[in-house]
Amino acid sequence: MSLIAHRGRRAVGSLALAFALATPLARAQDWPRWGGGPTNNMAAPEAKGLPQSFSIGDFVGNTDEIDLEKCSNVRWIAKLGSQTYGNPTVSQGRVFVGTNNDQPRDPKLIGDRSPVYCFDEKTGEFLWQFNVPKLGAGKVSDWEFLGICSSPAIEGDRVYVITNLCEVVCLDIDGFADGTNDGAYQDEAAYFGGRGNEPIAPGKLDADILWVFDMIGECGVSPHNVTSSSVLIVGDQVWATTSNGVDYGHVDMPNPSAPSLIVLDKKTGALLGEEFSGLGERTFHCTWSSPGFLEADGLKLAIYGGPDGYCYAFDPKPVWNEEEELDVLKEVWRCDINKPEYRVKDGKPVKYATRGGPCEIIASPVIYKNKVYALIGQDPEHGEGVGNLVCIDSTKKGDITQSGRLWEFSDIHRSISTPSIVDDLVYVADYSGFVYCLDANNGKLYWKYDTFGHIWGSTLVADGKVYIGNEDGYLTILRAGKEMKKLAEIDMKAPVYSSPIVANGVLYIATQTHLFAIQDGAQVPTRIN
Repeated sequence: MSLIAHRGRRAVGSLALAFALATPLARAQDWPRWGGGPTNNMAAPEAKGLPQSFSIGDFVGNTDEIDLEKCSNVRWIAKLGSQTYGNPTVSQGRVFVGTNNDQPRDPKLIGDRSPVYCFDEKTGEFLWQFNVPKLGAGKVSDWEFLGICSSPAIEGDRVYVITNLCEVVCLDIDGFADGTNDGAYQDEAAYFGGRGNEPIAPGKLDADILWVFDMIGECGVSPHNVTSSSVLIVGDQVWATTSNGVDYGHVDMPNPSAPSLIVLDKKTGALLGEEFSGLGERTFHCTWSSPGFLEADGLKLAIYGGPDGYCYAFDPKPVWNEEEELDVLKEVWRCDINKPEYRVKDGKPVKYATRGGPCEIIASPVIYKNKVYALIGQDPEHGEGVGNLVCIDSTKKGDITQSGRLWEFSDIHRSISTPSIVDDLVYVADYSGFVYCLDANNGKLYWKYDTFGHIWGSTLVADGKVYIGNEDGYLTILRAGKEMKKLAEIDMKAPVYSSPIVANGVLYIATQTHLFAIQDGAQVPTRIN
């Protein structure tokens, strides 16, 4: 079973374009990409007036329909599929979220497929969908019924998604609603039909594809279970994790020479560079961590959580490798996030996937005040085990496992949750269900809270509150600060595997089956979109 599988209790070209770092800004309080911005910090300290409590109502009988009369502080509700893992993103008046196709929105697109839905931010009205066929590799590379697990990234009039077909795809934010097929890409009908199948002509409720980059065909990637991560947009670049991993038997890497991280031109989808640090040879399981970007005090670094348990920094400008005849990403530093005894004990290597053994990085490293915060974890199918959170000095070079390690906190279990940092306090959850508050400067533990359910998603810190969902279907709201206080525990009626986000004063929470827009004082919604 994969990292995002359902659980009961979660030819290379050279650098062709000039490098630019000036990224157009979204609206001040949008949440346009995974982590909200390039630092991956799951926090919105500027948000105000978020509800301390709310009710999503009750399911009607044994259905997944909701009695709207029992809702409170709910602005709108949108029906999703039956499995939802990626976080929603919000920008330009649109809300995007990936799910599966168990509740088809279009009779021409039925069966096991992987859609991204686009909703109106104010009303929740369904606008269009990007509905992707399956790879046909089953649990090996495209696990059945999982859907899109990537959080879309929005910049201007473009939307960037990593698909279950192991592609990076750029879409027009308006879809086909304007009736025109924009961009150089004109093969939507063939795309929607799927390889070897009859074409399916797009309509007004479908996505308008601008370009597609196939990581399998172009980079030789072999995704494990499903392609899952979110892109980073910096200047004219799109950074993407490839999900290159082990085979279904968890024994061999089908292509260890394939990159774990690539950089594309955001306008054309052309390959600009790729990771060449040998990560494929050292991969424990798969490459799922989403990259981030550090820009401070003259430093410009792409930060990446490696599948070998090291956190990496790369120079954002690819360089030509004459011997390999390709543009590669120059490694600036690496830092092992595992403790030494996780890797070697009594003079012998510790086997991977054992409870006390080494881990990869699945959560996104977070950049805060010129430091990097990274923690280790494994696919939840491997169960619970030892963890570690490390604060890294980003100004060092080379192997900085010793010289760059400012502090570590090992009283945390394995985690796939990205931290939130506000006012020099780190809030982070682990898979075992605990939420921690630490001092960002020295790692001192202020408090620890047990949600009594496995946690797949990440904390959101906003408006003086900490929001976190768990596999049992409960959203816990805690007071942010050095003194912990539980403010509320909300029954969401279905597992919460994704992370809460906030945009323009509205809290968004996706369960497996529904997306809720939560706003203090909102009237009872009139319908489910």
